[in-house]
Amino acid sequence: MVRLGGSVRRLLGVVLLALSLPGCDDSGTQDYHPTYTIKSAATERSYRISCPFATPETLFAVYQPLVDYVNARLEGAKLKLEASRDYESFEQKLYYRNLDFALANPYQTVMAVPNGYRIFAKMSDDAQFRGLILVRRDSPVREVDDLKGKAVSYPANSALASTLLPQDFFRRHGLDVGKDLDNRYVGSEESAILNVFLGKAAAGTTWPLAWARFQRDEPAKAAELTVRWETPSLPNNGWVARDDVPPELVGRLREILAGMRDAPEGRRVLDHMLVAGFEAADGATYEPVQQFLRTFSQTVREVALP
Repeated sequence: MVRLGGSVRRLLGVVLLALSLPGCDDSGTQDYHPTYTIKSAATERSYRISCPFATPETLFAVYQPLVDYVNARLEGAKLKLEASRDYESFEQKLYYRNLDFALANPYQTVMAVPNGYRIFAKMSDDAQFRGLILVRRDSPVREVDDLKGKAVSYPANSALASTLLPQDFFRRHGLDVGKDLDNRYVGSEESAILNVFLGKAAAGTTWPLAWARFQRDEPAKAAELTVRWETPSLPNNGWVARDDVPPELVGRLREILAGMRDAPEGRRVLDHMLVAGFEAADGATYEPVQQFLRTFSQTVREVALP
């Protein structure tokens, strides 16, 4: 009998085990196909974005289609829409540089620049950026002076079209905003309008986009209200990007936004938003806003200036 050494026995065992495994014979009936996990060398990066303050339900209903449209046309980057608790929370995100991109009202737009954001685009149709002052259709308020001693509801004290422009309008028509009015900042455009509908305020302020959405979504309630006065306009809402976002990404986003009006799907998204479109912009675009804020701070009430 031939006695095998330990190393030979181990080698023979490996060979026999390999021959006994399925898929290792010559029949080809059990071909083995290895699978591999493929990892991209460049991981897609997510960028935080927020839009003019609204309740989370309204924010995502209005702006998620826009984000989806943009994301379908970006390579290597995705925008992620996030809501804010209130106006102050949205503004704090800009102050502390928590957002990569934002679509903000003109006041918030110019205030973001000293915190390291750059303006690169805006909503078009500046005529739509104006204040509206609503009353009930059965209201006895006919003249601005009729509001003396009465409550007026505003979305927030920093809402430019919906608060600052109307308060400047009141001042220009003889009211001392701080003394003659019961100013109530109620947290959102919808709340400012509903306060008038419910009789909690003699007048409420908003802007055309929010009013159009309210008319579309709440036609019965909107029918009980009317626009009593309108204010002059200013440059529309601005797009800002944090200064550490790659310039090529900012440029691509500007290109996508500006091209929406020329694409059928883009027009559908804009129509859903009730927005005419977007266009390129920079700091000089908002000089009228800077001037308005300086005058407002001197004549109506003090506000923070950039």
